[in-house]
Amino acid sequence: MTGVRLNPAKLLRSKWTACVPANKEKHFMVVALLQPDPAAPIDTLTIEAVHSGRRFDLPWRALCDAAVWRQGWA
Repeated sequence: MTGVRLNPAKLLRSKWTACVPANKEKHFMVVALLQPDPAAPIDTLTIEAVHSGRRFDLPWRALCDAAVWRQGWA
């Protein structure tokens, strides 16, 4: 994976743009960080589409792929 370097602890409420939008969903915001055990590192997050409100979970490292995601709303 290439792209930006991310600190998983600072992802909450961060904004992202899908490089290839689908269903008019281009802009997203991280709304939750999921960790089964508070002592364990974060490995999954919940991201929400601004247009539709649809939410889905993905590994936080997926946001590092510059071919799929860009940081911020462009």
